[in-house]
Amino acid sequence: MHLSHEPDAPAGEQIAFDDFLKIDIRIGTVVAAHEFPEARKPAYRLEIDFGPAIGVKKTSAQITANYAREELVGRQVAAVVNFPPRQIGPVMSEVLTLGFADEAGEVVLFSPDKPVPDGSRLF
Repeated sequence: MHLSHEPDAPAGEQIAFDDFLKIDIRIGTVVAAHEFPEARKPAYRLEIDFGPAIGVKKTSAQITANYAREELVGRQVAAVVNFPPRQIGPVMSEVLTLGFADEAGEVVLFSPDKPVPDGSRLF
């Protein structure tokens, strides 16, 4: 399912630039973070506001190792907003929140280093 998360893994298969443009990666602000005890692996249920054009979307994220639930609200995060919704246990995940693996293989969220408008698209 995933490419290797190891830093020394080779680059993935080449894709056309037009394929990259099909992936809609936007910034949103976490407006709610909930416990998700039903998840197979420790995770939170997030509600992320992507601005007026996309609105608030729900997802789950396996980020409990590096983030306390309380510190997530108000944080800007990047997510793919144009994948089809996916059922994850009792939650319908509407976006894919993006991150990188730390030294222990745990997720570190991908976010801008300065505030940007919610709904801003990666280019």
